[in-house]
Amino acid sequence: MSKIKVGVIGCGSIAKHRHIPEYANNEEVEIVAVCDIVEDRVHEFAKEYSAKAYTSYEELLTNPDVDAVSVCTPNYLHAPISIAALRAGKHVLCEKPMATSRVDAEAMIAASKENNKKLMIAHNQRFVPSHQKARKLIENGEVGKIYSFRTAFGHGGPEGWSADGKESWFFKKEEAFIGAMGDLGVHKTDLLRFILGEEFVEVGAFIETSAKQNADVDDTAVCVLKTESGIIGTLAASWSYVSKEDNSTIIYGEKAIIRLEDDPVNSLVIQYKNGEVVKYELGGIQTNEAGGQNNTQVVDQFISSIIQDVEPPVTGEEGMKSLQVVLSALESNETKRITSL
Repeated sequence: MSKIKVGVIGCGSIAKHRHIPEYANNEEVEIVAVCDIVEDRVHEFAKEYSAKAYTSYEELLTNPDVDAVSVCTPNYLHAPISIAALRAGKHVLCEKPMATSRVDAEAMIAASKENNKKLMIAHNQRFVPSHQKARKLIENGEVGKIYSFRTAFGHGGPEGWSADGKESWFFKKEEAFIGAMGDLGVHKTDLLRFILGEEFVEVGAFIETSAKQNADVDDTAVCVLKTESGIIGTLAASWSYVSKEDNSTIIYGEKAIIRLEDDPVNSLVIQYKNGEVVKYELGGIQTNEAGGQNNTQVVDQFISSIIQDVEPPVTGEEGMKSLQVVLSALESNETKRITSL
């Protein structure tokens, strides 16, 4: 079978550390096109991967050789580029948050259906081994009724990671639309929906810009969330954790407490009501600190869904539900009321 020919639109840090290396490591893939408005950057990748360089995504989408694209641009371009790509007959892997509004997210899903092309959102936390194991433990009734949770995703901010450092689009509202909540919080809303197997129905949030003088978007957010069965918990997303990254989740159930990515060695620890403790070393979560060499599985899952012609594991609908929690949190912060989803 011939290889899936891929184009990467946006050659910043997420493309450099995740998408491009993961495509390069997938034997079913050939990277044929790369696109970025920064000419030096795009030519560097084109040379390294023997791909065609573009500075216009519209032009890349006219290339009939391209079967699928990754959209790795600033947030405000996710929807327009994804829709254009789907209409051009390309499968799309889009970075999170998938869009900056529900209307745009719905338009992306519609374009995917109308053109019979895959749309997957790059929520990598679902594929972390400890998170997959936790979902199974909860499904199997090992933890009993779930009462509560707390989850956090925080680090020192995108300036340490983004290709443009302090000048990054991440800090600009017109390009990012949303700060830490969109960058990190949406990963955790998606993860909690996945692990708990439930939808959120209410959210209350406090969202601040306290750490980044150069930002006109949020850098610290704390949300209280409630699911349909009444599980309540907190989600913190922040660019103000100045030392070690925190990407932990703790689930409190009637029979046990599950600690995920909370211990530096054991990625999953179960503390049973009877005092028994079980520890699992399942391999860590992908961090930016590790140079991002560890495979997130996002690209492999996307390519696999194209080859096997099955629904991708994180569909547009799933991406939209996770985005909706974040949009409702923003609304709660602005209205100073609890928002129903």
